[in-house]
Amino acid sequence: MDRPDQGRVGVSAEHLEDIPDGALVALDSAPIIYYLQDHPTFAPRFSPLFDAVAEGRLTLVISTVTLAEVMTGPFAADNEVLAMQYREVMCHSPGWQTIPVDENVAAEAARLRARYRLRLPDAIQVATAIATRAWALITHDSALAKVKDIRVLGVG
Repeated sequence: MDRPDQGRVGVSAEHLEDIPDGALVALDSAPIIYYLQDHPTFAPRFSPLFDAVAEGRLTLVISTVTLAEVMTGPFAADNEVLAMQYREVMCHSPGWQTIPVDENVAAEAARLRARYRLRLPDAIQVATAIATRAWALITHDSALAKVKDIRVLGVG
């Protein structure tokens, strides 16, 4: 699959212009963590994506693995309130969909894991994007640059 913009870090306004209005976009964990924690370097690079979702121009899809990864930091800091706030954002905000890891996603993840030698959480992210027919997967994980089964944007 042709993957324009491969290799860029973040999702600039120019990058967003390539994504059709109304598109479903799969999102890996790191961009969410950067955004929610207001990371000084990376949050601004991904904020146009979250702005587009808030404006109703895009829909985000995440896996339950993303939910677990994003909530881990607050739980590790013994901040259950923040973990629940993150959960609320990811599971109940307009423009967000959370997809469970079912048997189809698991089987696709296994295929991807074997083909690309991905870590299981990464394979599940990609499999979720494929299963939902997302327009692209947005990530900050350079290990996903080798995936050819779906458009990957924002690889750092």
